Formats: sequence, C-alpha cells, structure tokens
Amino acid sequence: MAEGTLNRGPIVGQRLFVRRTLVRRGLALLAGAIFVYAGALKVRDPLQFANDLSNYHIVSWPVGVRLAFYLPWLEIVAGLAVIFQRAFAGALAISAALMLAFIGATIWTKVLGINVNCGCFGAASANLPFAWHLVLDGFILAILIFLWINREPIKPAAPIEDFSA
Repeated sequence: MAEGTLNRGPIVGQRLFVRRTLVRRGLALLAGAIFVYAGALKVRDPLQFANDLSNYHIVSWPVGVRLAFYLPWLEIVAGLAVIFQRAFAGALAISAALMLAFIGATIWTKVLGINVNCGCFGAASANLPFAWHLVLDGFILAILIFLWINREPIKPAAPIEDFSA
C-alpha cells in the first residue's frame, strides 16, 4: 500500500452493517407497531370487531365472536415479538399468515360484491377504498417478507454433554 493511503475497507463494511441493521430494526419496529396498534384497537371493542368479521360472510357469528376475542391478542403478542425480536421467526410467520388471511378475506369480499369496513384499524380505516386496503396490506406483507429474508440465522444450541460416564 502506498504511503499516505488508507485501507477503508473495514470502515465501509462496518457502516454498511450498521445501516442494514438500522433498516431491519426500523422496519421491525414499524411492522410490530402496526400489529400492536391494530390489535389494541380491536381489543377495546371486540363485539364491533366480531360484527366486522361477520360482514365478510366467511365465518358464522359464534366463530366470529371467538375470533374477535382471540385475534387481537395474537396480533399484539406477535407485534411485540417482532419489535423486541423474541421468537422472531415465529412472530414473522404468524404476522405474515395473518396478513395473507386479511388480504384473502378482503379480495373475497370484493369478488362477492360485498362492501365492508375491514375493521383493521377501527374508524381510522373506515373510509379507505378497496385499492388502498390492498396497497397497505401488501406494503405490510412486503416488510414482513423482507424481515424474514434478512433475519439473523438461528444459532444451534450447544451440544449436551453426557455426564453419565
């Protein structure tokens, strides 16, 4: 290396690592916060959420009521797990499955010609048109897929030693 020149390779690599980590953490915080917010809105009024679910004509009223008391808590716990990166892969899988179910239900109602309030974000999303619901849900799903692809690999557990000998 010529005198007076610096090898900046490790510094650039560290900056790139920090930038990628910040992007992943920021997106995890955003996705998790969306799920916590949506779940918290539904927890406040589960019967309204049950009514929103029954409007989809996918499940019966008794099943909708049970789901209305269960799904918001699942959203909150999955969102918190994404934010705090505990059981991260499982939380991402559950969140992505929920998003696919929401997208499928939204498309199903459109195919049937039913105009429903999705109930995703309570009154905040009541006036959003169908296309914007799909864009928002697709954006959230894209974030979850990005986080899944770029998650830290699971490290294998340390081997258990046999102390019986």
